[in-house]
Amino acid sequence: MPRILIVYYSLTGNTEKMAAAVAEGAKSVQGVNVALQNQASPEELATYDAIVIGTPTYHHDMSSDVKNLLEGIAVKNIVLKDKIGAAFGSYGWSGDAPRLVLEIMKNKFQMRTVEPGLTIMYESDEKGLEKCREFGRRVAELLVSGN
Repeated sequence: MPRILIVYYSLTGNTEKMAAAVAEGAKSVQGVNVALQNQASPEELATYDAIVIGTPTYHHDMSSDVKNLLEGIAVKNIVLKDKIGAAFGSYGWSGDAPRLVLEIMKNKFQMRTVEPGLTIMYESDEKGLEKCREFGRRVAELLVSGN
């Protein structure tokens, strides 16, 4: 059964709420196994078919935890080529982090990225959480269809 890892960092809880809704959406698709974690090792990512990273934007950048995870993947030469990659996150004023994560997934790790990433300003309301669920469904459906 195809496996999706949703790994996120959240300081205020906004990105965590988004992550839970993304996982809910992905789980609504039959034939996928979804894991939701607030930490993962670089080696662990290699065991999944799709990797979805959630990070808030701080000062036009991703969180240091996510940056360290991505650097660990590169340093340890973890192969993620052709796996599905997606990114989401909350922001206060720029929302750059998911785009930066996707660039690394696509250009450094040669992953098949789901673009654009999903960004929501501040805390997700019900409309925002539904966008998160749809984003999770989209990733899972792409994985199941093999496209």
